[in-house]
Amino acid sequence: MSTRRPDPLAQVSDFDIRLLRIFRSVVECGGFSAAESVLGIGRSAISQQMSDLEQRLGLRLCQRGRAGFALTEEGREVYQSSLQLLSALESFRTEVNGLHQHLRGELNIGLTDNLVTLPHMRITNALAQLKERGPDVHIQIRMTPPSEVEQGVLDGRLHVGVVPQATTLSGLEYQPLYDERSLLYCAVGHPLFYAADDQLSDERLNVQDAIAPTFRLPPEIQAQYQVLKATASASDREGMAFLILTGRYIGYLPDHYASFWVQQGRLRALKPSSRFYDLSLASVTRKGRRPHLVLESFLEALAATT
Repeated sequence: MSTRRPDPLAQVSDFDIRLLRIFRSVVECGGFSAAESVLGIGRSAISQQMSDLEQRLGLRLCQRGRAGFALTEEGREVYQSSLQLLSALESFRTEVNGLHQHLRGELNIGLTDNLVTLPHMRITNALAQLKERGPDVHIQIRMTPPSEVEQGVLDGRLHVGVVPQATTLSGLEYQPLYDERSLLYCAVGHPLFYAADDQLSDERLNVQDAIAPTFRLPPEIQAQYQVLKATASASDREGMAFLILTGRYIGYLPDHYASFWVQQGRLRALKPSSRFYDLSLASVTRKGRRPHLVLESFLEALAATT
């Protein structure tokens, strides 16, 4: 009973592919000497690498000597097979590179509320660049409180989020985008709305009914709320705006978000030179995430915007 010889080429390595490329050049040039200038290596090196390939394949590929260069029957078949392999590799390279030029898929992005009024418009500009590069990309935006944005990125429901940066959560990466300033406001109808600036002492402000956020903030900003008389709370800035606009509460809002009502004469900043805080906004992604061309393209666009 005969036993079958094991295949000499159990797998094709990068080294094998390099040898096959040299072999193709030798065949197409008609010999070792003619291939020297094309390959940029000497005849002896070419001969050695052809011997390596023959040993690797377990086949005699060509005759060389005084009679000149000639392919064996096996050499002709290996040459044809190598053309198919190298052509397939080139097609694979071209198609993969094409994916970078023609993006497809989804981008699920979570945003804390009221970022659209930021004058920097970095997120808007980055989304525009992503859509230009990948017209078929489907963008889904979810407006949720910061804690839900971070949780969504952690569990994979969101690819990326933009949140006010407080303490960082394990498993997430934060990249600062810009700062926003929040001022202390009251609305028309509130007892302090028409009060003169010199009548707005800290003591008087601190006894007014105020709104506290339920989302995480840095400790130094939390201190701004701790001196207030918080009798209401809100999970986001829009909720805070609703309560302030009742004329019964004071509370902090981003100045870019409040400017619409300020211009209408419906909101007024209280002691803006001292009652304010600056908050950093950051993009957030999951550590150790799998490669995702759409997400990486958005992050590149976001980093390039100013």
